[in-house]
Amino acid sequence: MTKQWIGRATGVLAGLVAAPVFAQSSGEPQNLPILGAPTPGGINHQIAATELAHDIHWLSGGIHAIMIVIVLFVTALLGIVIFRFNSRANPTPARFTHNTKLEIAWTLIPVLILIVIGSFSLPILFKQLEIPEADITIKATGNQWYWSYEYPDYEMTFDSLLLPKDDLASYGYDDDLYLLATDTSMVVPVGAVVKMQMTGADVIHSWTVPAFGVKLDAVPGRLAETWFAAEEEGVYFGQCSELCGKDHSYMPITVKVVSQEAYEKWLDWAIDEYGGTRPENVAMNN
Repeated sequence: MTKQWIGRATGVLAGLVAAPVFAQSSGEPQNLPILGAPTPGGINHQIAATELAHDIHWLSGGIHAIMIVIVLFVTALLGIVIFRFNSRANPTPARFTHNTKLEIAWTLIPVLILIVIGSFSLPILFKQLEIPEADITIKATGNQWYWSYEYPDYEMTFDSLLLPKDDLASYGYDDDLYLLATDTSMVVPVGAVVKMQMTGADVIHSWTVPAFGVKLDAVPGRLAETWFAAEEEGVYFGQCSELCGKDHSYMPITVKVVSQEAYEKWLDWAIDEYGGTRPENVAMNN
């Protein structure tokens, strides 16, 4: 019996005795709160768990405020036209066809609004691609229809597949997390700068975790890069967001953000489970 199956059996027994949160495969961090997940009937953003997500939420709020002002202004103009210039209130309409000042105004004002929006949105966009010095590099490869994760610094690779509904309980997940939970998770330490590299093995996929403010296409033959630094320990879910075939809806993403100590323990277990080595061990052997 492999370590993975021993871990799953242990998780089932633990669930029956104490019903812990996230008693998943052996070695994976446990008892983490679910922070980044969709809410039934929700219309707002998920929580912002990174600097990038905070920026996106702020920009979204600003743009919506501008839109509300524009909608109210246009609605007021329509109301004036309807009530002041209808045939009963204004039986003899004016015959002019142009107003140069108005035409200049309704051309320049939208241009200025777009310039203001662009002056804030472009720096936020560029920040996603200007990667700080990374603490960890992880390569995510989209497959039909699951994700593969490689930690190149440790020469470690593993696959992450959708958990069938019947297996959710044995991993400590509730049924409402079906289509979100995976059998293995990408694990990162809290506060660390994680450089994400994305590519596709077959067709175009998209690695997306809303709470991180990260969404980047995984294109075959190309290596795209972005980054994030999670601010709070917990479990965050995402999904492939590029239509990639018949099982597009069945390739979710699970990321666990843990303390540095828990990350080191998981890393030791993962290297033993999936293969790989620590760079410091290679240096010592040389």
